[in-house]
Amino acid sequence: MTSSRGRTKRTDRVDSGKVYAYGVHALTEALEHVPRAVRKAFLAPDAGTKQLRVLLAEHKIPTSELPNGRGKELVGRDAVHQGVIALIESAALFTSLDTLLGSLDLERKPALAVLGEVQDPHNVGAIIRSAAAFGISGVLIPEHNQARITGSVLKTSAGMAFRVPLVSIGNVNQALEKLKNRGFWVYGLAADGVTALSEERFSAPAAFVVGNEGRGIREKTLEACDITLSIPMHSRTESLNAAVSAGVVFYAWSVTHPDSLA
Repeated sequence: MTSSRGRTKRTDRVDSGKVYAYGVHALTEALEHVPRAVRKAFLAPDAGTKQLRVLLAEHKIPTSELPNGRGKELVGRDAVHQGVIALIESAALFTSLDTLLGSLDLERKPALAVLGEVQDPHNVGAIIRSAAAFGISGVLIPEHNQARITGSVLKTSAGMAFRVPLVSIGNVNQALEKLKNRGFWVYGLAADGVTALSEERFSAPAAFVVGNEGRGIREKTLEACDITLSIPMHSRTESLNAAVSAGVVFYAWSVTHPDSLA
């Protein structure tokens, strides 16, 4: 389901481990939902909104003036930051898998997304945004061989990375085993999946594994999947982008669980 032409695009200056969120909407979402993650804000003169400035003051976030025309050196030359940039502690955005599972009502058959070495930050952000849109309860992100949380991820997620629970996992297969032990069925999104998406009813808690843009899901992880899902599509198209595939599957799941959209 993923395109073999997927490629990595990194535009964020985060080599030092710093993550910069940018734009009025992104920072507002951060302050409303995870203010502990915001370490400092940079605002150009007259930038932002009254609501944003009230939130910054309410949470006592240190704020510095961002001179007009500056900021690209922090977020990349292609980023449209609207004169609003914030230093984010990315670790504060994550929770543990045990904590997330403890918060879920498994009787309601929730669903989780599991990223399997997704490399493009824009795909990661888009998957998080789709997860929010269709009621997915959390996004599991491995620590290695995976695009990390960056400003591009935060921007592409439209601020949803501050709302959807993000879970840092050390090993995808071990996380899947833990989910299986809690009653989850593990679905692998694959172009040659055995089960057509339209045929699956999702009658148990679900974990959807989204693989690498070029290689798909790793062999050992694929073996850990209970079901491989394929998306029926027109013959003129061989595959879908990883984030688009995830969004289609999340939507199909939500149709069978309408209370997830409440």
